[in-house]
Amino acid sequence: MKLVSYKTEDREHLGVFINGHIYNLNSCDKLIPDNMNAFLLGGEVLMERAKKVDSQIKDNSLVAKEEIFYELLAPVPHPTSCRDGYAFRQHVAAARRNRKVDMIPQFDEYPIFYFTNHNAIQGTGEIECMPDHFEKLDFELELAIVIGKKGRNIKAAEADEYIAGYMVMNDMSARTLQMEEMLLNLGPAKGKDFSTVIGPWLVTPDELEQYRVAPKEGHVGNAYNLKMTCRVNGIEVSKGNAADMDWTFAEIIERCAYGVDILPGDVIGSGTVGTGCFLELNGTGLLNDPNYKAQWLQPGDVVEMEITGLGALTNNITKADTDFSILGLKKK
Repeated sequence: MKLVSYKTEDREHLGVFINGHIYNLNSCDKLIPDNMNAFLLGGEVLMERAKKVDSQIKDNSLVAKEEIFYELLAPVPHPTSCRDGYAFRQHVAAARRNRKVDMIPQFDEYPIFYFTNHNAIQGTGEIECMPDHFEKLDFELELAIVIGKKGRNIKAAEADEYIAGYMVMNDMSARTLQMEEMLLNLGPAKGKDFSTVIGPWLVTPDELEQYRVAPKEGHVGNAYNLKMTCRVNGIEVSKGNAADMDWTFAEIIERCAYGVDILPGDVIGSGTVGTGCFLELNGTGLLNDPNYKAQWLQPGDVVEMEITGLGALTNNITKADTDFSILGLKKK
């Protein structure tokens, strides 16, 4: 099942995406709330009701009215929190190699994550950036999960049961801001807090069962053979696979939930897949060729991320009409 959030006029709604069409769940079953947050709070009971509606529409046993005029939103427009992990060893190792530092051994000891701005979640469509964001503006190709039920002190062996679904994620990054603030060992903050993109829909785990593979040796939890690509202005710049995650989402959840509640509507990203951002690609290019021309996102660029089974997430990059700069406020 593919769950979507969308807007008609000034109201947000919850629907299912079937064969290119959106159908409102509440109009098919009045016990299903008409927004994603309330739906996720209902847990497995409401999820099963939604799956029943989805199945009935697909087999034509339920006649549902298709939505025509709508704006597609992030699947979870108002997450309770947003964390981002660091699950792909290839990306971490390449980024450190490009900075001429050794691979950090702690990567293989435990999964880590940081909190980002859950109020800056966006879906498909326009991403408006400030002038300082364009000082090395970057994409990050990731996948993400949404938590479907409350839990605390969850062991990795049971953690996959807490996942309501999967999405494509683009962790937008302003690298100049990020690199400056992380010199003080408290980042990332302003380099990340302006936009995190998820979508285009929330895919329930049963749809990915055909892609399930064994996790990396020594790890616990579900892994999936999902091709990941990113295109900028129609040109493929990045490709990887979700099966290359060294730390599974189950293991990341185990760490997230240690001594604290995870909640329905929490979003957790995987971290960047290997080759999944310009920072890594530029670093590798310059390491191999001093004349390599670095690339960063520019106003007018179109970024399209696609993951097998999860769909394609497309965004247009625009520049705010202002000259306000926080980089210009630095004390000399």
